[in-house]
Amino acid sequence: MKNRLNGYMLLFCVTVSVSVAKAQYTLKKDFIEKNLNEAIKQIDYLGSNTPSEKLPRTYEAGKSISSGTGWWTSGFYPGTLLYLYEYSGNEELLDRAKQKLKLLEKEKNNTTTHDLGFMLYCSFGNILRLTGDSSAYKEVLLTGANSLISRFNPVTKTIRSWEGWTYPVIIDNMMNLEFLTQASKISGEKKYQDIAITHANTTMKNHYRNDMSCYHVVDYNPQTGDIVAKKTAQGAFDESAWARGQAWGLYGYTMMYRETKRKEYLQFAEKIATYILNHPNMPDDGIPFWDFNAPDLPASSPYASQYKQYRDASAAAIIASALLELSTYVKNTKAKEYVNAAEKMLVSLSSDSYKAPIGSNGGFILMHSVGSIPHKSEIDVPLTYADYYYVEALLRYRNLLRN
Repeated sequence: MKNRLNGYMLLFCVTVSVSVAKAQYTLKKDFIEKNLNEAIKQIDYLGSNTPSEKLPRTYEAGKSISSGTGWWTSGFYPGTLLYLYEYSGNEELLDRAKQKLKLLEKEKNNTTTHDLGFMLYCSFGNILRLTGDSSAYKEVLLTGANSLISRFNPVTKTIRSWEGWTYPVIIDNMMNLEFLTQASKISGEKKYQDIAITHANTTMKNHYRNDMSCYHVVDYNPQTGDIVAKKTAQGAFDESAWARGQAWGLYGYTMMYRETKRKEYLQFAEKIATYILNHPNMPDDGIPFWDFNAPDLPASSPYASQYKQYRDASAAAIIASALLELSTYVKNTKAKEYVNAAEKMLVSLSSDSYKAPIGSNGGFILMHSVGSIPHKSEIDVPLTYADYYYVEALLRYRNLLRN
């Protein structure tokens, strides 16, 4: 088991090493390590603000807000601890992650959510990758993967996201497919990856507009597979480009290319990147507005008077991490474009404008993320997944420099 996982990681490292000649890296090792070392100090403070039976979620109005294990972000804190353990070798970080995994393990039986990739793969997937301890973690992951595929409908050819609506599928669900591709590697059973590919193909067909922006929600008829509606839940309006949704799509199709080597996924990811990076409303610092259409909202919009200018650091962190990986799969000019854009985002996220001083912000690393403005939830606050993808992006950049 350990050899199989290490072989996978070696394959990714080889891919990175080949591409070093494709792009020039301008950020220095000291910059990356300074921010990772400060992330360790900050996550120590975050741990002191988190109840032992809870997971950190956000910090708002001077109060730390935690969640139970059933909340969709529950896997990000242990995942961030594991990334920082991977960087530092600090066993205390590993021990703290294991403590939270004991709480989280029961979610392997949760068939009521599509977010098991976030909850279980970002946590248990990372610890299995780092320790190779299949006796401790293989069963959790495969039970969780079976819970996830119980939500797959062969008629719609998708994994259901939420209850309610008719049969809603959100773009976020692309992020849970990596869990399934890895479940096939762990188990040797094709069924998990087959479902991931089917879902990705359906999403590619139905979620994206001609300009390569995506809808947040596509609602299906589960009996016929017909589309009932294309909507948003967290964006500015149904036809807008909710920023984190665009980020999920970019990351998801980049990952699906890595896992399958299907050229259509690589080409699709490149088109999404072009939309994001060339959008006229992308700010100069590379940190997108919470919705790419937000600055242009008409006065009739319920969000126009207050929310036109809000940024989403979480979207930038996801995009930066995705672009760094995508740069390793493309030719020189595009590789340089993607790396340069990711560097700009990392520099901005690491600046005083977005990164909190150590010992502040409730212990979260980044400031200025947005959960859901339409739900008046988590607006201009730190978010646990923003920190996870920021640390992941720093590690990916460090690996590029090292290779």
